[in-house]
Amino acid sequence: MGVLLGLAAATLGMWVVLLAGRALFWWPAPQLGTGEGENGGTPGVVAVIPARDEADVLPETLPSVLTQEYAGSLYAIVVDDRSGDATATAAREAAIAASEGGRLTILRGTPRPDGWAGKLWALEQGVRHAADSAEGRSTGDARSDYLWFTDADIAHERWVLGALVARAEANRLDLVSVMATLRVDSFWDRLLIPAFVYFFAKLYPFRSVGDPRRRTAGAAGGCVLVRRRALDEAGGLAAICSALIDDCALGKLIKGSGGRIWLGYSRGVRSIRSYGRLADIWRMVARSAYTQLGHSPIALLGTVLGMLLLYALPPVLSIVGAIAAALGGAAVLPSAAVGAGAWALMAASFVPLLRHHGVGPWVAPLLPVAGVLYTAMTLSSAWRHARGRGGAWKGRTY
Repeated sequence: MGVLLGLAAATLGMWVVLLAGRALFWWPAPQLGTGEGENGGTPGVVAVIPARDEADVLPETLPSVLTQEYAGSLYAIVVDDRSGDATATAAREAAIAASEGGRLTILRGTPRPDGWAGKLWALEQGVRHAADSAEGRSTGDARSDYLWFTDADIAHERWVLGALVARAEANRLDLVSVMATLRVDSFWDRLLIPAFVYFFAKLYPFRSVGDPRRRTAGAAGGCVLVRRRALDEAGGLAAICSALIDDCALGKLIKGSGGRIWLGYSRGVRSIRSYGRLADIWRMVARSAYTQLGHSPIALLGTVLGMLLLYALPPVLSIVGAIAAALGGAAVLPSAAVGAGAWALMAASFVPLLRHHGVGPWVAPLLPVAGVLYTAMTLSSAWRHARGRGGAWKGRTY
């Protein structure tokens, strides 16, 4: 019983340290606000939107980019990444319907060169076109003091671009990124989507990302505003061309070259992508989880043990201890009580992000279930990698 009590105490202590000492990762802050764009400047912005088989979402998301209430110049480039559907047609029709066809260029993506990840190659083509346009070598008005990388499934309130630019200009930032508010419809969404953000923020605490004194660097790829000059000075996207976790690689590139970066939340930036099923979320996570661990078996083992200790052990001790106590085993009560304390801390820390996503607090005690499922997804990712399918996504394997 002493061993169980020691494990329970260790787990409780780890939760206390995490929640108090890891830059308050569990609280959805900092936030990008609606009023930030009122005093911003008017530098030129080019939005680059990589799109592969996105005909179903562009009619909703593309107009939200093209109709931004931004006083500076804004031009958008959709890079049709060799889609098998009517992505280019959907983009063109969406721009015309929004009366903003003159602001949009649609590029037909070229085959991906060796060494490039698909999304980064699509972004690179948009960046090159923006540079050529600014120098008069291609059509369109694409003066780009800033590049705005936004995914095809991300919709923006009309004030978002002004707020991004104002935040960058006021704080002399070279990269401003926003974690989109993710869509939650089904039970699996409610359980796993806010938990995804929770685990991401624990790995990359947003306040630490924005602190120039700390090495922590990251970004959220759905909405990234990057200063063009800073990207060029850091070596451009070619410096991270093979990265599968492209957003965090970009954040590390800019911060590592001396740039200042910021990562926050906003309800004005939202994903319209619907997952719904456990299998869909599993596939999304398993694509890159093992890559996040550097394809290291040792890191994988440490992650699995750490996740089980932090998330699985507290409820197991609590439930098994309560049953044992009811059957007359009073000796396990101390370890069960300490385990329950760790479980309660864990659940309480999950509530703010649940509320941010519009999910009720009843999901909070189920965070251990989400933790175990994400651990299983990580193991699945390693297995997929061993079979040569580690980076499979939208018909491509890296």
